[in-house]
Amino acid sequence: MKIVFMGTPDFAVGALKALIEAGHEITAVVTQPDKQKGRERKVQFSPVKECALAHGLTVLQPARIKEPEAVEELRKYRADIFVVAAFGQILSKEILEMPKYGCVNIHASLLPKYRGASPIQYAILNGDDVTGVTIMQMDEGMDTGDILTMKAIPVEREDTGGSLFEKLSVLGAQLLVKTLPRIEAGDIIPVKQQEEDATHVRMLRKEMGRIDWEKDAEVLERLIRGMNPWPSAFCTCRGKSMKIWKAEVFRQEQREGGAHNGLFKHIGEKNMVQPGEIVLVTKDSIHVQTGKDILILREVQLEGKKRMPVKDFLLGYQVKEGEILE
Repeated sequence: MKIVFMGTPDFAVGALKALIEAGHEITAVVTQPDKQKGRERKVQFSPVKECALAHGLTVLQPARIKEPEAVEELRKYRADIFVVAAFGQILSKEILEMPKYGCVNIHASLLPKYRGASPIQYAILNGDDVTGVTIMQMDEGMDTGDILTMKAIPVEREDTGGSLFEKLSVLGAQLLVKTLPRIEAGDIIPVKQQEEDATHVRMLRKEMGRIDWEKDAEVLERLIRGMNPWPSAFCTCRGKSMKIWKAEVFRQEQREGGAHNGLFKHIGEKNMVQPGEIVLVTKDSIHVQTGKDILILREVQLEGKKRMPVKDFLLGYQVKEGEILE
């Protein structure tokens, strides 16, 4: 098929590569304008642009895809279908109706669950056992189009936002390549989304990573994994920001017997502890009281320092029981 591909971040690169490898003709690649980053304000290409240029493809970078001049430019690159993967701009009805087979989108959730900008992270934040990708026929709504194909995968206990991102990027590329021939052959029956089952998720903001120690340890552990690698979960330690990259939950039921008995005997001998209080420091862990249960910190990064296991962190930065993380 002749395809105009629209995408911007790493998530979309796998799909573009898969289309090229499958022998489709990419008539143009549309991505967000270049950005300046860092103190030196160096121009940085999007991952999709880098991939497109490496394969000798035509790249379009309209500031607003819905502007008349951008729409007319798009018409020049005749395509059977437009494929969209995390492009970052809303398409007008005129664009949606431009190609023969319309526009299809790769969305990283099992629609209609998690419409919106951050479905991957919310699958972890909410403790879902299963997530997946959906290839949908785009309409004028936000992820409201008919479902064409769908594939589910389990959310593993150790998954982070980053690891699940990689898995769903690969899965989405594979499903897309299998779906396009079926679209061309006309053997897919679109399925309308059930609006009553729809949920929406917002774009991540840095402040969403701040740890509220009043919350349950299990909720905070999911926050740490879901916000990894960005914006990361963080708290304040002695007036400095500290990112927490890895932690585990020490649950109430673990108090009874076993190797952890000594820990809770130790805590029980103290006065009432408060959320955010360090209740125990070992050679390779920091135990912090939460609203329910204890969060054991395993990997941290103090402001201005490198990310490191707690064992290494404690060699140069001694925290004490009774200190409060905020």
